[in-house]
Amino acid sequence: MASNGWDLIVVGAGSAGAPLAVRQAEKGKRVLLLEAGPDYRSAQMHEAWRSPNPAAALADPAAIEGMLWTGLDSSRTDAQQPAPYWRGRGAGGSSSVNGQIAIRPPMEDFTDWAALGCDGWSPGDVLPHFARVEDDEDFGDAPHHGRGGPTPIHRTPQDRWGSVDTALFSSARAAGFEWAPDVNAPGATGVSPYPINSRDGRRVSVNDAYLEHARDLENLTVRGDALVDRVVLEGGRATGVRVVTGGTTVTEHADTVVLSAGVVHTPGILMRSGIGPARRLESLGIGVRQDLPVGQGMQDHPMALLSLPLTPAASVGTPNDRHTNVCVRWTSGAGAPVNDLMFVSMNQNVLAMAAADTGAGAGAYGVWLNQARSRGELTLTSTDPAQQPRIRQRMLSDEHDLARMRDGIRALVDLARRPATAAVTEGAVEHANAALFAALDDDRALDAHLLATVGDAQHGTSTCRMGHPDGDGTVVDPACRVLGVEGLRVVDASVFPSVPRANTNLVTIMAGELMASRLD
Repeated sequence: MASNGWDLIVVGAGSAGAPLAVRQAEKGKRVLLLEAGPDYRSAQMHEAWRSPNPAAALADPAAIEGMLWTGLDSSRTDAQQPAPYWRGRGAGGSSSVNGQIAIRPPMEDFTDWAALGCDGWSPGDVLPHFARVEDDEDFGDAPHHGRGGPTPIHRTPQDRWGSVDTALFSSARAAGFEWAPDVNAPGATGVSPYPINSRDGRRVSVNDAYLEHARDLENLTVRGDALVDRVVLEGGRATGVRVVTGGTTVTEHADTVVLSAGVVHTPGILMRSGIGPARRLESLGIGVRQDLPVGQGMQDHPMALLSLPLTPAASVGTPNDRHTNVCVRWTSGAGAPVNDLMFVSMNQNVLAMAAADTGAGAGAYGVWLNQARSRGELTLTSTDPAQQPRIRQRMLSDEHDLARMRDGIRALVDLARRPATAAVTEGAVEHANAALFAALDDDRALDAHLLATVGDAQHGTSTCRMGHPDGDGTVVDPACRVLGVEGLRVVDASVFPSVPRANTNLVTIMAGELMASRLD
């Protein structure tokens, strides 16, 4: 053990923290991994969360208990009231409760990151770490892929797709979208099967993929039910963390502290530690150690739904059938960012969990804005670590985002009017989406409808943004070091300069792997 305690404390056993802690322990570091939720072995996970369909767990209160943060709300747009914002809690973090989508962003995202001063995060830098993460059963031997890594990558065969998957595939192909069998290949665009982090039809979280096989390491200690209040700072250096566990507060010391508590709770820890916007910290009586824009710039993917009332034949399936297997990534128009929009199929309307409709016949198409300009904010409301912060996502607050979402929802309606979609729906889709269709041809009315109804994809990022140390909005440098504080880093989705053009779980795991390889 280091003279100061542990060599490394990692806060958060989720998609970035678990890989980082394990890889550092494999290098011989004495690592303490702290998790606010319960720690458990893979065999102890509730069976409903193993299902390919999250609806199985959503319908089971016993499965939900302890696995999700309670009391955490967010307003999606300025026209909406706060509603539950579901984040995973416990070993594996959100990788234990999400939709199991293992999709990479277009490599253009990382070109953009590098241009913002994020040296070491270019496409050539990140690709080897994406490959190291995965065990791709279909494309593992391709140069840009991996075989034998901790995270299995599976694609549901086409003959096992749901009716909405097949309808979206056929409708999109008829509309001229090309077929891209490997959505994770650099340059891929068009209609693709979703890659899924599962093996033999069962979820594989980072708890399964990383922690389970490392728990026998003598130099790795995992502690659950350990809520980190703040980072302990001595002078300009982090020396440990204060932890609430078993009703008492203890201090753990380390040479290096890494916060991997996620887009919501990492900024909360920083702000309680005196690292954040000075005026807001002072209003809570917190002494300011570093005046940084922590909590500013949050992003997620705004998503609009088109309900599909399915015919009885199209509704046939089991509760464990995948809720989605097909996506369509596309570019909205001339001059728009590559793959800035995406269509998704919903054999069951399991959107963002909090708004899930898992009843028979409740299918949907969705469109989400893959690259957003709008930014929200997360603010601390109390110095009590058990109290949740206030989140205003302010989605679609940028006119450019509204314009592209108008294009996206109108294109989605075009797909829904095609014969392949009509074949699986009972009655005209107009009847099930009356408010949308009433606004469809009027930009202002459509904007109002989108602002009132759009949801998110539970892909929150960018509350502790990475960038050039002199850049506006920067909280951590390209080595994920918190500006002005020695021995303190942040490694999770909160450091992403912007929300990637893909589901965030695989990118977050990659970030954990990449930074584990770079820590001294």
